[in-house]
Amino acid sequence: MSNTEKIIWEIEEFHRNIEKWFQGKTENQESLYNELLSGFSPDFKMINGNEDTVTLSMFGDWLPTVFGKFPERNIQVENIVVHDSEHHGLATYIETQVTGDITTKRTSSAVFLLNEEKAIWLHLVENWI
Repeated sequence: MSNTEKIIWEIEEFHRNIEKWFQGKTENQESLYNELLSGFSPDFKMINGNEDTVTLSMFGDWLPTVFGKFPERNIQVENIVVHDSEHHGLATYIETQVTGDITTKRTSSAVFLLNEEKAIWLHLVENWI
């Protein structure tokens, strides 16, 4: 798998899993929780659309509070563009979340660390559209 393919797979897989998490659709909540967090560097930081900084620890603490809270939420990722080198990658994409009558959109930029097996989230910046 190329570095570009690793990054695209990680973005798409994370969003498939976070959608399951929001919907509460899993046989094993602990396993899905671990799967969600396994793609992140311990140094991960996100600046969300409200310009708040979120660390991996904060994200991990937040996840249990939203498990199954949005059973109708659907998430779509599109327009993924990747630039990568041997050890790093930068991806931009648009994420759309639809919950009932409410649609939110954000454009995101993510920096990934690359190893032989996968792409690891290091930094994420989201901006509301």
